[in-house]
Amino acid sequence: MGSKNLKGVVAYGKKNPAFADDEAMRDLSKLLYKEVGADMKAGSNLRIHGTAYVPQVTNALGILPTRNWQSGIFEGVDTIDGPTLTNNYLIKPKACYRCPIACGRLTEVKGGKYAGKGEGPEYETISAFGSGCGVSNLAAVIKANYWCNELGLDTISTGMTIASAMEMVEKGIISEDEVGLPLRFGEADAMIEMVQKMAYREGFGNELAEGSYRLADKFGHPELAITTRKQEFPGYDPRGSQGMGLLYATSNKGASHMEGDVAYEEVFGTPVKEDGLSTVGKGELVKRFQDAFALIDSAGLCVFLALRYLFNADRMIFPIRLAQLMTYTTGVNYSPEEVLKAAERVYNLERLFLLKAGSTVDTLPPRMLNEPLPEGPAKGHVNRLGDMLPDYYVERGWDENGVPTEEKLEELGIN
Repeated sequence: MGSKNLKGVVAYGKKNPAFADDEAMRDLSKLLYKEVGADMKAGSNLRIHGTAYVPQVTNALGILPTRNWQSGIFEGVDTIDGPTLTNNYLIKPKACYRCPIACGRLTEVKGGKYAGKGEGPEYETISAFGSGCGVSNLAAVIKANYWCNELGLDTISTGMTIASAMEMVEKGIISEDEVGLPLRFGEADAMIEMVQKMAYREGFGNELAEGSYRLADKFGHPELAITTRKQEFPGYDPRGSQGMGLLYATSNKGASHMEGDVAYEEVFGTPVKEDGLSTVGKGELVKRFQDAFALIDSAGLCVFLALRYLFNADRMIFPIRLAQLMTYTTGVNYSPEEVLKAAERVYNLERLFLLKAGSTVDTLPPRMLNEPLPEGPAKGHVNRLGDMLPDYYVERGWDENGVPTEEKLEELGIN
């Protein structure tokens, strides 16, 4: 929209939308509310700390991105975690309409140079601006988050691009004179100032505004950009979470946990615990989660509710509930099988577009494939993408090059 100078689309309506079966929808709504409240194992953490509880989880597993992914252990994790946020900066939790979880955070830094008030930060923001940049001051991370919110910047890409630049400065690839700031790991003030310079393309911020892929490539070290399809990684190191690596490599929109977050099983054990260091069965796991996320996004649902609570050990419960929601809303009878087929159709259509656009290689950056994690429970591990990719292609019904077969497209009604 921005490239077309389109600022927004406004639609006016005069009537409230009606459900095809209002009574059935009300009954289902009550049931869903009970099911959500029935399993609060992870929900209690989300209610109390929001996603800021996650740094302690990933750090314990050795997969918390630290100093541009040079490690998975951050020694300052206790200063940027959920209790620190809750005890020092939380005004109150924030919930979407009728949600019993309230995972959102309204926060305030009340004094000093980082003073401000707003929403967040989420885990991904903390892992990018905090451990990713080597910053152990949560107030500074919150300030960077506020600036991103105000300036319309993605916190993952912004924070991880700054982290990449910090590594290049520390290795002498880029000089501090070029940057105009002491942009090194742990330099919180320089990090915050660079966020603003990126937004307005001021000085060296103009270089970082292009993202870490183009930045690292321009300065002759593309291996220091931790991206797939030019998009920065979210906060789970795929050397200790093998399925996440397969997800990043095959995601249609580049590295994204929101394309099929198998960390639910590999990291959080929801609905079941998968061994993050194993490559066995990860093709099926990643496909299943990618399809589930395609459904969630298409239906406009919340991932936390749809997956963490309804996508339980009975793996058909989510498509069953979604089929019911769609049937009672539209009056068209949907089956769980039709819903799952629609998810496959979405993912394959996206894949076809991706291939036509020239993005044909499913891979990970060299650091993930060749540089073992130096410490922690995943010490010595790299991501073994080559062991998982063939199985994933078979699960998808694609050929050995990742191209959907004619048989699969015919099965899905795509021509």
